[in-house]
Amino acid sequence: MNSLLKKAVRALINPEIRATHIQRIKARLTVKYRIFFNPHPLKIKLNEKTIGLNSPVFIIAEIGINHNGNINIAKKLIEAAANAGADAIKLQIRDLSATYTKDVVDAPELYEQSFQYLIPILKEFKFEETEYKELKEYSTKKGLIFFASAFDESSVDFIERVINPPLYKIASADLINIPLIEKVLKLKKPLILSTGMSTLDEIDHTVSFLHKCRAVFALLHCHSTYPASIYNLNLSMMHKLKNRYQVPVGYSGHELEIFPTLYAVAMGAKIVERHITLDRNMPGPDHNASLEPEEFKELVKRIREFEISFGVPIKQISRGEVANRLTLRKSVVAAVDIPKGVRMTRLMLTSKSPGSGLSPQRIYELVGKPAPRNFKKDDIFMNEDLKIVLTTPEKIPNLKSNWGLKTRFAELKDISRFRPSPVFYEFHMSDEDMNFKFDTSQKFDQELYVHAPEYWKKDLIDLASEDKRICDQSIDIIQRAIDKTEEIKNSFNGTPKIIIHIGGYSINPNKNPKKLLSIAKESFKRLNSKGMILMPENLPPFGWFFGGLWNCNIFTRTEDMVEFCNELKLQMCLDLSHAWLYTAHAEIDYIEYIKSLAPYTTHLHLADGRGAHKEGIQIGEGDIPFKEAFEILEKYLPNGKNTSWVPEIWQGYLHDYAGFKTAVIKLAKYDFIK
Repeated sequence: MNSLLKKAVRALINPEIRATHIQRIKARLTVKYRIFFNPHPLKIKLNEKTIGLNSPVFIIAEIGINHNGNINIAKKLIEAAANAGADAIKLQIRDLSATYTKDVVDAPELYEQSFQYLIPILKEFKFEETEYKELKEYSTKKGLIFFASAFDESSVDFIERVINPPLYKIASADLINIPLIEKVLKLKKPLILSTGMSTLDEIDHTVSFLHKCRAVFALLHCHSTYPASIYNLNLSMMHKLKNRYQVPVGYSGHELEIFPTLYAVAMGAKIVERHITLDRNMPGPDHNASLEPEEFKELVKRIREFEISFGVPIKQISRGEVANRLTLRKSVVAAVDIPKGVRMTRLMLTSKSPGSGLSPQRIYELVGKPAPRNFKKDDIFMNEDLKIVLTTPEKIPNLKSNWGLKTRFAELKDISRFRPSPVFYEFHMSDEDMNFKFDTSQKFDQELYVHAPEYWKKDLIDLASEDKRICDQSIDIIQRAIDKTEEIKNSFNGTPKIIIHIGGYSINPNKNPKKLLSIAKESFKRLNSKGMILMPENLPPFGWFFGGLWNCNIFTRTEDMVEFCNELKLQMCLDLSHAWLYTAHAEIDYIEYIKSLAPYTTHLHLADGRGAHKEGIQIGEGDIPFKEAFEILEKYLPNGKNTSWVPEIWQGYLHDYAGFKTAVIKLAKYDFIK
């Protein structure tokens, strides 16, 4: 062992030693000591898909011979797999004369009962060449990869000629079948091999052979009984397969339920193979260990949910956590009054919520330094107090478009100094703002927009709630917001406009969103607009409320909003970030979505978005194609370029509106905004 390792080390550090010599040493180590060297990364490229590290689970719907020799059944199974969201369809193909000895094929009744049962079925349940071609074409149209398990060398030739799949499967029974594996390897295509009914030594031997041949392959943990008992699944073997052989590892399951397969995914399976059937009671050897269409669909759904919850091994803070950080985390604050210039001591400083200021981790960076400004007790220290200034361009270009800035009543004095002056202010109203003493003697050149409250005390404002108390209370609060707007409107120009979230929220998805939409319509009809313009706003698929993720059940689908606006003769506020989140979640085209809503839109909220959860991102830091979106909006909005808009950047008001300033500057490069 020592001499071999020394040669390996010398080979690795000596550039003059040929790569073939290194491979020879690796091969000897593998054969003699079961030390496996994978010449390929833990990822398999497969057309537009990848299998392995950091890739989605590759889900195979195994038809096998569950088609019972009927092409219509096979097509129904393919359709069910596609509807469920599978990635691939797999059949089993055998040439009986090449798979079994002549005596077994000719007279199975002379052999064990399993042969007496299986051989007649295999003779009956098969397709002709034209049928396989038809099934491949049908699978391709459904977006599925079509491939097969080859059980003999003759079938490899048949599969390659008729199907030409991008990969091959070697069944558990053939893990030891080196002649068959050699035949497939000559095609230079990836392999997936099941390890059921094999000992560790047998797996070692085949993997050693595959590595020696520089094969690209994955292994599936499997227990080859039909159905398999949960007591025999031994899922922990997957870790051993992955660590021992350094290849992508998956799971081929034959149990009656979906949960062990989900556990396998939780343990790192990157491939899942499960049999699919139309009916477990159909005749055939595999039906009783298969999943029916709805079960298979549920399995795929759960796997994808698992993947979302797994995330990536990078610590990321969600929008909900950001909100909780602000509420629950602490900032450095003044423990006493501190005059400007006084050298600060540790006793002058403490930490309190909210978490919008300087992190307490940096408290000692203030100790011993002169106070950069006057601090009253409980004043929050900001990053700027350590001379860490957020860099944003000083000057915002003069815009001809109808733009505004979001603010609060209490911040009006600060934002009125903003230059250049926006056309309007959009006040985001809280429940406390209902009692704000607004000086109505003030006069502003701006128009008045108000975003109605989203909370009232401990409740969400929900005009679509099935809870009558919540619904009635929400109508009352929105009406009070309208009344408050009427109270202050004479301090501003034009007709006030009020943005409203109509609600329809729940922790779990609501099973009857149409009912919620109907409730929302009736709630809106009870509102007295007092001559002001009411604008419902499109919602994202999920909302972060009370630090958790809730479902937004209505006012996300185009048909909801079109129906609502048409029936109530309203126009809406279109939030481009919310729109991105919904279309990403629903997997529909973003441009077509905003095109269908543009004719009903009179106001825009502008921010970037990513995925189905990350809203309010700074312009250019998400995935929204603003250039294409603005071209569509300019064409289909009733007011075109004159449509009002505000930057809707999450916490854009912090640090003297730095986030909003940056957004306006970035947006100004688009013709729609200039």
